[in-house]
Amino acid sequence: MPERAAIVTGASRGIGLALAEVLGEEGYGLTLTARKPETLEQTAQDLRGRGFGVEHVAANMADEQAIVEVVRRHRERYGRLDVLVNNAGVGIGAAAGEQQTKHVDLQLGVNLRAIVLFYRECVEMLRAAGTEHKSALVVNLASIAGKSPQPWTSVYSATKAAVVAYTRSMNKELGADGVKSTAFCPGFVDTDMSNWIKDQIPPDEMLRTSDIAEALRFLLRVSPACVVPEIIFERPGEAV
Repeated sequence: MPERAAIVTGASRGIGLALAEVLGEEGYGLTLTARKPETLEQTAQDLRGRGFGVEHVAANMADEQAIVEVVRRHRERYGRLDVLVNNAGVGIGAAAGEQQTKHVDLQLGVNLRAIVLFYRECVEMLRAAGTEHKSALVVNLASIAGKSPQPWTSVYSATKAAVVAYTRSMNKELGADGVKSTAFCPGFVDTDMSNWIKDQIPPDEMLRTSDIAEALRFLLRVSPACVVPEIIFERPGEAV
Protein backbone atom coordinates (compact mmCIF):
# COMPACT_ATOMS: atom_id res chain seq x y z
CA MET A 1 0.00 0.00 0.00
CA PRO A 2 1.49 3.38 -0.98
CA GLU A 3 2.25 5.83 1.82
CA ARG A 4 0.29 8.59 0.10
CA ALA A 5 -2.67 8.67 -2.29
CA ALA A 6 -4.32 11.04 -4.75
CA ILE A 7 -7.50 11.50 -6.77
CA VAL A 8 -7.32 13.09 -10.24
CA THR A 9 -10.44 14.00 -12.21
CA GLY A 10 -10.45 14.36 -15.99
CA ALA A 11 -7.40 12.12 -15.86
CA SER A 12 -7.58 10.10 -19.07
CA ARG A 13 -5.72 12.61 -21.27
CA GLY A 14 -4.27 16.10 -21.54
CA ILE A 15 -3.49 18.06 -18.40
CA GLY A 16 -5.15 15.54 -16.11
CA LEU A 17 -3.01 12.69 -17.41
CA ALA A 18 0.16 14.77 -17.08
CA LEU A 19 -0.70 15.57 -13.46
CA ALA A 20 -1.50 11.92 -12.73
CA GLU A 21 1.86 10.89 -14.18
CA VAL A 22 3.70 13.26 -11.83
CA LEU A 23 1.85 11.88 -8.84
CA GLY A 24 2.57 8.31 -9.91
CA GLU A 25 6.25 9.13 -10.35
CA GLU A 26 6.25 10.60 -6.85
CA GLY A 27 4.91 7.34 -5.43
CA TYR A 28 1.27 8.21 -4.89
CA GLY A 29 -1.44 5.61 -5.22
CA LEU A 30 -3.89 6.94 -7.79
CA THR A 31 -7.61 7.02 -8.28
CA LEU A 32 -8.36 8.32 -11.75
CA THR A 33 -11.73 9.35 -13.08
CA ALA A 34 -13.00 10.56 -16.46
CA ARG A 35 -16.26 10.45 -18.35
CA LYS A 36 -15.40 7.98 -21.15
CA PRO A 37 -14.85 4.43 -19.82
CA GLU A 38 -12.82 3.14 -22.77
CA THR A 39 -10.30 5.98 -22.77
CA LEU A 40 -9.98 5.84 -18.98
CA GLU A 41 -9.43 2.07 -19.03
CA GLN A 42 -6.60 2.41 -21.54
CA THR A 43 -4.96 5.19 -19.54
CA ALA A 44 -5.19 3.16 -16.33
CA GLN A 45 -3.63 0.14 -18.05
CA ASP A 46 -0.79 2.25 -19.43
CA LEU A 47 -0.01 3.71 -16.01
CA ARG A 48 -0.17 0.31 -14.32
CA GLY A 49 2.32 -0.85 -16.94
CA ARG A 50 4.68 1.79 -15.58
CA GLY A 51 4.35 0.33 -12.10
CA PHE A 52 1.85 2.82 -10.69
CA GLY A 53 -0.94 1.76 -8.36
CA VAL A 54 -4.17 2.78 -10.08
CA GLU A 55 -7.87 2.60 -9.27
CA HIS A 56 -10.08 3.96 -12.04
CA VAL A 57 -13.75 4.92 -11.94
CA ALA A 58 -15.61 6.26 -14.97
CA ALA A 59 -17.86 9.09 -13.80
CA ASN A 60 -19.77 12.11 -15.06
CA MET A 61 -18.73 15.11 -12.95
CA ALA A 62 -22.21 16.61 -13.37
CA ASP A 63 -23.63 13.65 -11.40
CA GLU A 64 -23.46 14.02 -7.61
CA GLN A 65 -23.77 10.30 -6.93
CA ALA A 66 -20.96 9.55 -9.37
CA ILE A 67 -18.68 11.88 -7.40
CA VAL A 68 -19.68 10.20 -4.15
CA GLU A 69 -18.86 6.82 -5.70
CA VAL A 70 -15.41 7.94 -6.89
CA VAL A 71 -14.50 9.03 -3.37
CA ARG A 72 -15.97 5.87 -1.85
CA ARG A 73 -13.91 3.69 -4.17
CA HIS A 74 -10.78 5.67 -3.37
CA ARG A 75 -11.35 5.45 0.38
CA GLU A 76 -12.04 1.73 0.14
CA ARG A 77 -8.76 1.07 -1.68
CA TYR A 78 -6.35 3.50 -0.03
CA GLY A 79 -7.97 4.71 3.19
CA ARG A 80 -6.35 8.12 2.89
CA LEU A 81 -6.13 11.16 0.60
CA ASP A 82 -3.11 13.47 0.42
CA VAL A 83 -3.70 15.18 -2.94
CA LEU A 84 -6.94 15.99 -4.75
CA VAL A 85 -6.72 17.31 -8.31
CA ASN A 86 -9.98 18.81 -9.60
CA ASN A 87 -9.06 18.94 -13.27
CA ALA A 88 -12.24 17.98 -15.13
CA GLY A 89 -13.82 20.88 -16.99
CA VAL A 90 -15.90 21.87 -19.99
CA GLY A 91 -16.13 25.05 -22.05
CA ILE A 92 -18.97 25.94 -24.43
CA GLY A 93 -18.81 29.33 -26.10
CA ALA A 94 -21.89 31.41 -26.91
CA ALA A 95 -22.97 35.04 -27.17
CA ALA A 96 -25.10 36.49 -24.36
CA GLY A 97 -28.35 36.23 -26.32
CA GLU A 98 -27.66 32.68 -27.48
CA GLN A 99 -26.90 30.89 -24.21
CA GLN A 100 -28.58 27.49 -23.94
CA THR A 101 -29.66 26.62 -20.42
CA LYS A 102 -28.32 23.07 -20.65
CA HIS A 103 -24.88 24.38 -21.63
CA VAL A 104 -24.88 26.96 -18.84
CA ASP A 105 -25.86 24.29 -16.32
CA LEU A 106 -23.25 21.85 -17.63
CA GLN A 107 -20.41 24.35 -17.24
CA LEU A 108 -21.56 25.39 -13.78
CA GLY A 109 -21.97 21.75 -12.80
CA VAL A 110 -18.67 20.37 -14.02
CA ASN A 111 -16.40 23.38 -13.58
CA LEU A 112 -17.61 24.57 -10.17
CA ARG A 113 -20.25 22.41 -8.50
CA ALA A 114 -18.16 19.26 -8.87
CA ILE A 115 -15.24 20.92 -7.08
CA VAL A 116 -17.48 21.93 -4.18
CA LEU A 117 -18.80 18.36 -3.93
CA PHE A 118 -15.34 16.82 -4.04
CA TYR A 119 -14.22 19.01 -1.15
CA ARG A 120 -17.32 17.98 0.79
CA GLU A 121 -16.72 14.29 0.20
CA CYS A 122 -12.95 14.41 0.72
CA VAL A 123 -12.52 16.91 3.53
CA GLU A 124 -12.34 14.30 6.29
CA MET A 125 -9.48 12.45 4.57
CA LEU A 126 -7.72 15.68 3.62
CA ARG A 127 -7.85 16.94 7.21
CA ALA A 128 -6.46 13.62 8.43
CA ALA A 129 -3.53 13.92 6.01
CA GLY A 130 -3.06 17.56 6.99
CA THR A 131 -2.90 16.61 10.64
CA GLU A 132 -0.27 14.00 9.78
CA HIS A 133 2.11 16.02 7.61
CA LYS A 134 0.69 19.57 7.28
CA SER A 135 0.80 19.45 3.47
CA ALA A 136 -2.41 17.94 2.17
CA LEU A 137 -2.99 19.56 -1.21
CA VAL A 138 -5.92 20.36 -3.48
CA VAL A 139 -5.22 21.63 -7.00
CA ASN A 140 -8.18 23.20 -8.77
CA LEU A 141 -7.95 23.80 -12.51
CA ALA A 142 -9.14 27.31 -13.19
CA SER A 143 -8.03 29.17 -16.32
CA ILE A 144 -6.49 32.40 -17.48
CA ALA A 145 -10.07 33.08 -18.62
CA GLY A 146 -10.96 33.42 -14.95
CA LYS A 147 -8.39 36.19 -14.57
CA SER A 148 -9.10 37.95 -17.88
CA PRO A 149 -12.70 37.15 -18.93
CA GLN A 150 -13.49 37.30 -22.62
CA PRO A 151 -16.69 37.64 -24.68
CA TRP A 152 -18.25 34.48 -26.09
CA THR A 153 -16.58 32.40 -23.34
CA SER A 154 -18.37 34.42 -20.66
CA VAL A 155 -19.94 31.52 -18.75
CA TYR A 156 -16.74 29.49 -18.85
CA SER A 157 -14.80 32.56 -17.65
CA ALA A 158 -17.28 33.10 -14.83
CA THR A 159 -16.97 29.51 -13.61
CA LYS A 160 -13.19 29.71 -13.63
CA ALA A 161 -13.19 33.03 -11.75
CA ALA A 162 -15.40 31.33 -9.19
CA VAL A 163 -12.88 28.48 -8.90
CA VAL A 164 -10.16 31.01 -8.03
CA ALA A 165 -12.39 32.59 -5.37
CA TYR A 166 -13.45 29.23 -3.96
CA THR A 167 -9.81 28.14 -3.75
CA ARG A 168 -8.92 31.18 -1.67
CA SER A 169 -11.90 30.53 0.59
CA MET A 170 -10.75 26.97 1.17
CA ASN A 171 -7.29 28.16 2.19
CA LYS A 172 -8.89 30.37 4.83
CA GLU A 173 -11.22 27.59 5.97
CA LEU A 174 -8.84 24.60 5.90
CA GLY A 175 -5.37 26.11 6.15
CA ALA A 176 -5.16 25.66 9.92
CA ASP A 177 -5.85 21.95 9.35
CA GLY A 178 -2.79 21.55 7.11
CA VAL A 179 -4.83 21.53 3.86
CA LYS A 180 -3.52 23.80 1.11
CA SER A 181 -5.41 24.74 -2.07
CA THR A 182 -3.97 26.11 -5.32
CA ALA A 183 -5.81 27.32 -8.40
CA PHE A 184 -3.99 26.70 -11.69
CA CYS A 185 -4.80 29.42 -14.25
CA PRO A 186 -3.24 28.42 -17.58
CA GLY A 187 -3.61 30.07 -20.94
CA PHE A 188 -4.04 27.88 -24.00
CA VAL A 189 -2.42 24.47 -23.55
CA ASP A 190 -1.67 22.18 -26.49
CA THR A 191 -4.46 19.64 -25.89
CA ASP A 192 -7.53 18.67 -27.86
CA MET A 193 -9.59 21.08 -25.74
CA SER A 194 -7.75 23.88 -27.55
CA ASN A 195 -8.31 22.53 -31.06
CA TRP A 196 -10.89 25.23 -31.79
CA ILE A 197 -8.28 28.00 -31.56
CA LYS A 198 -5.31 26.29 -33.22
CA ASP A 199 -5.97 27.99 -36.55
CA GLN A 200 -5.16 31.25 -34.75
CA ILE A 201 -2.55 30.07 -32.23
CA PRO A 202 -0.22 27.34 -33.53
CA PRO A 203 0.22 24.41 -31.12
CA ASP A 204 3.96 25.02 -30.82
CA GLU A 205 3.17 28.48 -29.39
CA MET A 206 0.87 27.06 -26.72
CA LEU A 207 1.74 25.95 -23.21
CA ARG A 208 2.70 22.29 -22.76
CA THR A 209 0.99 19.88 -20.41
CA SER A 210 4.46 19.35 -18.93
CA ASP A 211 4.48 23.02 -17.86
CA ILE A 212 1.41 22.43 -15.73
CA ALA A 213 2.76 19.13 -14.44
CA GLU A 214 6.01 20.70 -13.25
CA ALA A 215 4.00 23.22 -11.23
CA LEU A 216 2.39 20.33 -9.36
CA ARG A 217 5.81 18.79 -8.72
CA PHE A 218 6.91 22.13 -7.23
CA LEU A 219 3.87 22.25 -4.93
CA LEU A 220 4.62 18.76 -3.66
CA ARG A 221 8.05 19.96 -2.53
CA VAL A 222 7.37 23.27 -0.79
CA SER A 223 7.41 23.35 3.00
CA PRO A 224 4.28 23.18 5.14
CA ALA A 225 4.83 26.91 5.83
CA CYS A 226 4.35 27.79 2.14
CA VAL A 227 0.89 28.21 0.60
CA VAL A 228 0.58 29.10 -3.10
CA PRO A 229 -3.03 30.22 -3.66
CA GLU A 230 -2.78 30.41 -7.46
CA ILE A 231 -0.37 30.01 -10.35
CA ILE A 232 -0.92 31.86 -13.62
CA PHE A 233 0.61 30.34 -16.76
CA GLU A 234 1.01 32.82 -19.63
CA ARG A 235 2.44 32.53 -23.10
CA PRO A 236 5.07 35.18 -24.03
CA GLY A 237 3.32 38.48 -24.61
CA GLU A 238 0.03 37.25 -23.13
CA ALA A 239 -0.71 39.46 -20.12
CA VAL A 240 -3.90 39.10 -18.09
